[in-house]
Amino acid sequence: MAVINFGGVDENVVTREEFPLSKAQEVLKNETVAVIGYGVQGPGQSLNLKDNGINVIIGQRKNSASWDKAISHGWVEGKDLFEIEEALEKATVIQYLLSDAGQIALWPTVKKHLTAGKALYFSHGFGITYKERTGIIPPKDVDVILVAPKGSGTSLRRLFVEGRGLNSSYAIFQDATGKAYDRVVALGIGVGSGYLFETTFQREVYSDLTGERGTLMGAIQGIFAAQYNVLRENGHTPSEAFNETVEELTQSLMPLVAENGMDWMYANCSTTAQRGALDWWKKFRDAVQPVFSELYSRVESGEEAQASIDSNSKPDYRVKLDAELKELRESEMWKTGATVRKLRPENV
Repeated sequence: MAVINFGGVDENVVTREEFPLSKAQEVLKNETVAVIGYGVQGPGQSLNLKDNGINVIIGQRKNSASWDKAISHGWVEGKDLFEIEEALEKATVIQYLLSDAGQIALWPTVKKHLTAGKALYFSHGFGITYKERTGIIPPKDVDVILVAPKGSGTSLRRLFVEGRGLNSSYAIFQDATGKAYDRVVALGIGVGSGYLFETTFQREVYSDLTGERGTLMGAIQGIFAAQYNVLRENGHTPSEAFNETVEELTQSLMPLVAENGMDWMYANCSTTAQRGALDWWKKFRDAVQPVFSELYSRVESGEEAQASIDSNSKPDYRVKLDAELKELRESEMWKTGATVRKLRPENV
């Protein structure tokens, strides 16, 4: 583990140089990693582990859409694809990658198979942090660990195939065997992390829920919609409004920010854009910071967690979700976006 200074603050970080794949393979050589759940994170993590030479199997309900997806990805029934209980029985490491609601529902089954010395692995701190609400309370004689890639499972897999990596946080909630650290870091390297930074289950879920509702998804959609609507109300065409709101940001500017930082982008844009951005960014910060403070307070109190549990456990959840997604999909802005994407040079 290395100590690296980020903006004046020292943090514990593990890189591939100090913990290479060969070491991860050695740590995990006698383990059977069962990935339970083949939805958002399951495919990327399991395929990367498999390609990295780790003994990994999939546990999924037979004849489900996820079972069929696993087969389409090359997993073979009876060899490395099993029904959930059989996979749980075979596992020494259980990667619990179901949705938060799915984890709550399946927990009694999983708990039966958490015998002494096994490891229970999460990619989200939700179930453990809000254990009084979820009922997910592991036995004391198993390791409880977390690796949380900072991106979707699709991105994790895509970057891995390209020979790159997606940064991940790691945490140890319970070290029953004395080898939880080696296990969690080896698994983090195995799933394709660029580097691993230390966190706790609580900090992971607090930052994750805030980020998802904030700049990663909720806030950015709100900002897109507000600017697009103002441009349209003032006579701009859908194409112009979308290009100035979304396309230029995602296709031109954000890649530059990712490569060089916002300060570099400010220094390398037109003087007019530069002046405007410098004059206005603090106004936006001051306008939205109270909303972020309210959001964080709701995450910290457990209100956001309870809202998710209550909503996602309802039998009509999928129907209501589809209706909300349809509202986004059929909005003028995102219908315009679909047309704009088709007109990009690589698609013409």
